[in-house]
Amino acid sequence: MEQQLKQLEQEALAKIQAASNLKELNDVRVAYLGKKGPITDLLKGMGKLSPEERPKMGALVNAVRENVTAQLEEKAAVLEEQAIQEQLEKESIDVTLPGRKVRQGNRHPLTRVIEEIEDLFISMGYEIAEGPEVEKDYYNFEALNLPKGHPARDMQDTFYITEEILLRTHTSPVQARTMLAKKGEPFRIICPGKVFRRDNDDATHSHQFMQIEGLVVGEDIRMSDLKGTLDALAKKMFGAEREIRLRPSFFPFTEPSVEVDVSCHKCGGSGCNVCKHTGWIEILGGGMVHPNVLEMGGYDSKKFSGFAFGIGAERIAMLKYGVDDIRHFYTNDNRFLAQFHRTEGV
Repeated sequence: MEQQLKQLEQEALAKIQAASNLKELNDVRVAYLGKKGPITDLLKGMGKLSPEERPKMGALVNAVRENVTAQLEEKAAVLEEQAIQEQLEKESIDVTLPGRKVRQGNRHPLTRVIEEIEDLFISMGYEIAEGPEVEKDYYNFEALNLPKGHPARDMQDTFYITEEILLRTHTSPVQARTMLAKKGEPFRIICPGKVFRRDNDDATHSHQFMQIEGLVVGEDIRMSDLKGTLDALAKKMFGAEREIRLRPSFFPFTEPSVEVDVSCHKCGGSGCNVCKHTGWIEILGGGMVHPNVLEMGGYDSKKFSGFAFGIGAERIAMLKYGVDDIRHFYTNDNRFLAQFHRTEGV
């Protein structure tokens, strides 16, 4: 039995050394040390030995078992390290290859213009107000002194969803909602947002565009307040040397109403192709809030007054950055957008 045990030990050690992977090594462990393995069988046969032989053989079997177990663990460590090295070789990365360039984005020019205007008016104590793009006819027209059948509605061809629901044609509905929400309290707001009109898209028109409107309501608000505010806006967006002029106009929601021109930033007012040799460029419209609009908003028009104005973000961006086609802002052409990396801070 002692001879048989030594033979089993030699066979097990030989197969352990021959194992080339962890699976083969585990098979050797099960074959020799498992419940049905020959070493386990020898332990079970100890009862057939005489009392004198039993301790000697028990010690010998345990020694063989411990030796085989130790060799298995040592071999397993070697094979595990080998497996890791093989995996690393298969998954190796050539660090000498050039990396993939991460393209850096930048803010859209319209976003930059809107944020610049917002920053200006926030510094002047204004709040930013927002409202729904899908609007009720009442807030878009009737609350702004444009009742059904009013001829001025033709100036704003509208996308109607139902007879009473539409895509807003300006951000003025936000002004009407704000007046009702303020319940007769003075306030100053600007309302940036997307608006929609049934225009044929061309170099200067779009069926959707970004508009920024402003509204101030309080006591003793005068036209001079409007002019001073718009003068600050023109100087912020086009340079401290710019001047503005007001021309009489008509809007149903303001009385009196004005068109606002800024002195040409390219020629300084002497005349060029940008200003069509007039020295002035039209940039926005505004006026004093119509008494009917104040009354519908819950304000006593004999006590309160206000001014309002509206400006297109695209119009400002086109003048500020020299863009000749409004459609460039919406085509997502990286060749166009990438140019504004160079104009950051302008």
